Amino acid sequence: MKDGVAPHFNPARPGAVIGCGLRGQNAGAVAALLDCLARGLPVHASLDGIRAAAPEPAPLLYCQSSGSGGRVKTIRRSHASWIASFEVNRAAFGLSDRDRYGVLGQMGHSLSLYAALEALHLGAGLAVLAGDGPRSQIRQLADLRITVLYATPTQLRRLLLAAEGALPAMSHIICGGGKLDQACQDGMAALCPNATIREFYGASETSFITIADAGTPGGSVGRAYPQVRIRIDEDGRIFVASPYLFDGYAEPDLLPVPRDGDYIRTGDIGWLDAAGHLFLRGRESRMVTVADRNLFLEDVEAAMMAVGAGACAAVAVPDLQRGHAVIAVVEGAEDDALAARLRRACRDALGDHAAPRRVVFVPSLPMLASDKPDLAALAGMFGTVP
Repeated sequence: MKDGVAPHFNPARPGAVIGCGLRGQNAGAVAALLDCLARGLPVHASLDGIRAAAPEPAPLLYCQSSGSGGRVKTIRRSHASWIASFEVNRAAFGLSDRDRYGVLGQMGHSLSLYAALEALHLGAGLAVLAGDGPRSQIRQLADLRITVLYATPTQLRRLLLAAEGALPAMSHIICGGGKLDQACQDGMAALCPNATIREFYGASETSFITIADAGTPGGSVGRAYPQVRIRIDEDGRIFVASPYLFDGYAEPDLLPVPRDGDYIRTGDIGWLDAAGHLFLRGRESRMVTVADRNLFLEDVEAAMMAVGAGACAAVAVPDLQRGHAVIAVVEGAEDDALAARLRRACRDALGDHAAPRRVVFVPSLPMLASDKPDLAALAGMFGTVP
């Protein structure tokens, strides 16, 4: 804050918006965002589009969570909480007004909105390619010489399936919203040979928590992002304090996130090594008991992806004998050999209790608008195991 004035997002410079993806919903979202910036009004972004919120005493932003916890929540945060990280990224990653940003997802999703606002705030070029197929997105990334790409792992995997040639202009790939598996990371390194790939761990409520890069030990989500403090309690629960935290939920019926002083509870379980690298076990809400043993469903998914499952998810359903049973859902055609390989991989990596009771193949996984698997919808496909 300077001279008692709360920081606002900078309005975009003329010509900052580029690209041929600005049609229909994209064009409307970008126009509404630019109008909010020009008039200094709070931004309200949702899956229905972007609009100006009612003027408030402080510059505020409203965006939506991914809904991976079963309900989409409206996040209320100050402009300052994102501007602080824009400036960190400018200094730490060397971002500038000479860059050109590519956004693959709808701007109602917080990751895409963050990327768009960072580009406009820094005066960089911006191309919004949401809704286009991966072949079209690849072509536009190449033709527009995009240098900065914010994306989820699912979006990157789709690009790789459509990739032909390379994207030599790409300098920075910043991935969040899920675990970036090694095969996808290797594929993106080949597709973008001049890019630094960074994976961040965070949430709509916290923004950046850690950043991982090529020097990060395997299995870690990296060290604390600048000015972030991480604390782990005796049960492995992760608490975070930083300048980037949200102000709360807009919905009055939602309980506030648990706090301990300046720290908020992330809902994740993990541990820190002696060098400060954070390792995640999984979400508290995704830890289940199978045959009297605790199991994180994220571990099952990682074991399956390590042996070629591709797009997949693990869900747990009540089991009258063992507490829970694990069901693996895999995108693709029926494949008995792959199903057997997945069960064996989970058993070898995690133990007999982790082997999926069933492996179900589906034409496509149900997905949230944030490009994460819709776990609630998947769990609803199955009943209790007798």
